[in-house]
Amino acid sequence: MGLSEDPDLQPILFGLFLSMYLVTVLGNLLIILAVSSDSHLHTPMYFFLSNLSLADICFISTTVPKMLMNIQTHSRAISYVGCLTQMSTFTIFVCMDYMILTAMAYDRFVAICHPLHYLVMMNPRLCGFLILVSFLFSLWDSLMHNLMILKITNFKSVEISSFFCDPSQLLNLSCSDAFSNNIVQYILVAFYGLSPISGILFSYYKIVSSILRIPSSGGKYKVFSTCGSHLAVVGLYLGTGFGAYLGSAASHSPRKIAVASVMYTVVTPMLNPFIYSLRNRDIKGALRRLHSRRV
Repeated sequence: MGLSEDPDLQPILFGLFLSMYLVTVLGNLLIILAVSSDSHLHTPMYFFLSNLSLADICFISTTVPKMLMNIQTHSRAISYVGCLTQMSTFTIFVCMDYMILTAMAYDRFVAICHPLHYLVMMNPRLCGFLILVSFLFSLWDSLMHNLMILKITNFKSVEISSFFCDPSQLLNLSCSDAFSNNIVQYILVAFYGLSPISGILFSYYKIVSSILRIPSSGGKYKVFSTCGSHLAVVGLYLGTGFGAYLGSAASHSPRKIAVASVMYTVVTPMLNPFIYSLRNRDIKGALRRLHSRRV
């Protein structure tokens, strides 16, 4: 489904989403370029941040280009294989985002609670291993969704209540073996939803406990400020994610479901570079040095 049936709105929607897509891609590319070109940022935290930016570029690229093409061609049709491909890549990069955010929370926990052992514990081998594990878990999540979707037999000439092949909307099309599908969904949500959230909450519980032992209020603020950008991004992801999927479960309006999906899939990746660049002196300094070198 499109966001609007009004033909007069189509050029506006095209311009709006093209602008948001370009801002997202360019913003995240700038972060990747800044981190890779500045030796001061070759640390575990910025290694995870650059991988998060790469995942965000891939994340938004699974949905928006197809929507832009649909607006231009005045057709919202997608092939069976195309839909499965879009759903698979979307699931991989959504899961990657959550896994990387969990790894970043662990990084902040080690940096604040074990500062003397930080470089030893967060060595390059462990950082690379955490990204590899995140990708493999995301791949497994995508495979599980594919196996459930492939059991749907009547999958022709159907209308999906979203502007892309949303896994949650596709599973609603299933008419057979709903019980086993629900069981698998609950297991996936428990593992891929609650596990990262539990890891993030545990890390910040330890961080807050450590910060409270600092005597001066200035010291507390300085230490906790290193977590501000990460907390803002986590809140943005979880807020829009839960809003999108709880809204789709509670609302029977396809348009409202589509709008909630836009907030999660388009707005969130676009805001991440702004959150990290505006709140982070290191990133702003690296971008200034990068610009001065180019000039």
